[in-house]
Amino acid sequence: MSDSNKPEKRSSIDTLMSPRGAASASPAPKGMGGGQGMDRKIEKKTWTTQRILMIVGGLAFIALIFWGINSTSGGRKLNVELERVTISEVAFSPFQENIPATGAVEPRTTVFLDAVEGGRIEEIFVLEGEVVEKGQPLLRLSNNTLQLSLLQTETQRIEQHNRLEDSRFRVDQQNLSMRQQITDMDYNIRRLKRDLDRLQPLFDQKMVSIAEYESTKDEYEYTLNRRNLTLRSYQADSMRQRTQIDQMEDAVERMEANFEIINERLANLTLRAPVAGQLSQLNAELGELKTSGFRFGQIDVLDGVKVRAGIDEFHISRVRRGQRAVTTSIAGTEYEMVVKRVYPEVSNSRFEIDLDFVGESPSSIRRGQTVRFRLEMSDPVDATVVPLGGFFQATGGNWIYVVDPSGDFASKRTIKLGRKNLEVYEVIEGLSAGERVVTSSYDTFGDADRLVFK
Repeated sequence: MSDSNKPEKRSSIDTLMSPRGAASASPAPKGMGGGQGMDRKIEKKTWTTQRILMIVGGLAFIALIFWGINSTSGGRKLNVELERVTISEVAFSPFQENIPATGAVEPRTTVFLDAVEGGRIEEIFVLEGEVVEKGQPLLRLSNNTLQLSLLQTETQRIEQHNRLEDSRFRVDQQNLSMRQQITDMDYNIRRLKRDLDRLQPLFDQKMVSIAEYESTKDEYEYTLNRRNLTLRSYQADSMRQRTQIDQMEDAVERMEANFEIINERLANLTLRAPVAGQLSQLNAELGELKTSGFRFGQIDVLDGVKVRAGIDEFHISRVRRGQRAVTTSIAGTEYEMVVKRVYPEVSNSRFEIDLDFVGESPSSIRRGQTVRFRLEMSDPVDATVVPLGGFFQATGGNWIYVVDPSGDFASKRTIKLGRKNLEVYEVIEGLSAGERVVTSSYDTFGDADRLVFK
């Protein structure tokens, strides 16, 4: 057998290098073409790992370029739904600063009922809420100590009157006795004077004795001197008695005044209405003991109402008498008020003011009812204004989102706001009339420099 018929031996290396399945295959017949069993075409994969990584890197690079472009042209952006924001227009219109305030309705005139004298409540004549007339009895007290004092004063008064009458009687008696003495002396003086006048010619003619003449003369002179002394004593006694009488009369007048005062105190045990009006409060129960100065209640004079309101102490230097205020709608109508009194005391960071209605007060308003009003703090002026909104809480009035004329987005802009009222802020700088701004809350916008509407 020739060597050409022997199968060719394949090395182990050829087996490993051959395509899968070729090691066990029979040798190809001769004449089929050399090498067809050895060379096989392998197809290449389209999405290789290297190609995928290159594509991702390219996309990231492109996104980075776009982010950079956006960052350099408008800052951080935030997409917001147009329906979720409030857009308002800046206007140039009359502006007046005012502040909101709340007050309570009170009677314009209130008179308090205080106990002048203490005592036990014996009777109550009216009930709380009734309309009373001036001088009408409201209640009656009893005070035994005061009644006993009245009795003692009455006794002293009577005794003082009696002493005064006794003194006057004694003075009259003394005056009468003294006048009688002087009358007798005058009679004796005239009589002695006639006797002396008769004796004088006889004494000159030595027809009467010297003893008789001198006796008559001495008696005349003695009676005359005695009359003068008695008259001076009577005048001195009269002055002293007049002083005593005056003092006693003054004492009696004081006793009378004390008696009247005690009577008035007893009369004060009956509490009467000092004015006509409505008894809006009465704190009294039968049998209660009340001390002097106790406040039984008050009477509201039916001459109108006022509003007392508390204002923040920040405005105390700007609120003055005569300042105007306008209420919110009361039964469909706004009413004008004016400040009548400013109380200087500050309590709990607030001070109080009283306001009167200009013209007729609301007919439906009642004591204690709450009234809301706007207190005007300045005169009307023309100014650029922007409506109030939640944006102020986030910005402090230092910036605002201004809507682009296209209406597609709003950009942040620095502004400066001034005074405000219940509707608008005064714009000092940064905005012009006709521009549109976002005035709703900015709490969800973060640090966005631009709002893109969608």
